[in-house]
Amino acid sequence: MRLESLRTFFLILVSAALALGQGPKIGFIAVFGGQKATADKLIAALNVKVGDPLPQSKTDLEEHILNTSDVVRVEVTAVCCEQAKAILYIGIQEKGAEGFVLRDDPSGNAELPSAIVEAFAGFTMAMNDARGADAVQDVAQGHGLVKNPKARAFQLNFVKLAGANQPRIEEVLKGSFSPEQRAIAAYVLGYSPNKNQIVNSLELALRDSDESVRNNALHSLAAIAAFAVKNPAAGIGIEPLRLVEMLRSTSFYDRSKAATTLVSMSERRDAKVLDAIREKAVGEITEMARWKSLEYALPAYILLGRAAGIEEKRLRDAWTAGNREAIITEATEALKGKKKLFTGVPSPSGVQSAQQDRQK
Repeated sequence: MRLESLRTFFLILVSAALALGQGPKIGFIAVFGGQKATADKLIAALNVKVGDPLPQSKTDLEEHILNTSDVVRVEVTAVCCEQAKAILYIGIQEKGAEGFVLRDDPSGNAELPSAIVEAFAGFTMAMNDARGADAVQDVAQGHGLVKNPKARAFQLNFVKLAGANQPRIEEVLKGSFSPEQRAIAAYVLGYSPNKNQIVNSLELALRDSDESVRNNALHSLAAIAAFAVKNPAAGIGIEPLRLVEMLRSTSFYDRSKAATTLVSMSERRDAKVLDAIREKAVGEITEMARWKSLEYALPAYILLGRAAGIEEKRLRDAWTAGNREAIITEATEALKGKKKLFTGVPSPSGVQSAQQDRQK
């Protein structure tokens, strides 16, 4: 199943979340990252409920949760929209739980060349005007290119700018005190022609303290990952564990975009990707596969099914028929050892079908 045929990457440049207090009423509240009992208790103690307007302050709501529950970290994200209502996602980390560890804020003074900053500002404005098919990203070359001619021109310029300034961009991404500079660097670096050379810097940025930096690094890595799957001879290696670890994040967008990227990386059922998921993230993807919003549940559903060795056609047919819970139950039983797992081992060409998995 190719995820890109079912959902589209949307670029999140600076702010990943819908601004609280400016959207529709709450249609659903989803708590993730903790035990069910903790989630139920937290929802009962909230000072907001389904049907209320979105709270005026995201920070105030997060502080209220920290002060009235046994969690040590919380992030609230409002996502628009399900049936014209917002979903309030609340990511929590309980005391003693293994969370997603972020880097300390860097303190360096490195800055991007003004040409890159200006080009990025122009690109952002152009993307604001792009609609529908014009905004869809083609990642065949390992970086995004949209159909909108004005925005595409900026992206093509990024290829030249990234190639000419790669060391400087990486220096900013790793060490600048400015999250805005790091966020621009994380996006533009993905356009470097030297994809193999930039992966480590982008992987490091996945642990940046700023969510917009992590989102843009994920955006760049997702395009590179898609290219790597289609072009194994390029020898581009992305460490799946870096993304699997993000599935423990309290950030809704960290989890969602990491899962989407892992779907692309596991398209050919790469053993390294699926082994990392089996070892580190079965609970997380099971929880996410049950999210109310189908768009955001789909990547985790696919990963869970692949990790359990369920063939793509069955995953697709069950999803289309609305039977995802049956697949989730079967997959979790298989991953607990109640059924034989079919572990995909890539052939020399990197291609391994579900049918070949079953024959091994």
